[in-house]
Amino acid sequence: MSRKCEICGKGPSFGNSVSHSNRKTRTKWLPNLVNIKARIQGAVLKVKLCTKCLKSGKVEKVI
Repeated sequence: MSRKCEICGKGPSFGNSVSHSNRKTRTKWLPNLVNIKARIQGAVLKVKLCTKCLKSGKVEKVI
């Protein structure tokens, strides 16, 4: 199961955590994903999308 938004394609990003003493350790930041039912092109589908897409109104949430 991929950790990727099905609308915008946002996925994990990688980099370094840098401490105060300037030590670097590899880390991974994950997007804030939610599983919801959404209306996409007239059909109701279960999708995994980031909260930014949900908040901006790119999909219509079905209750």
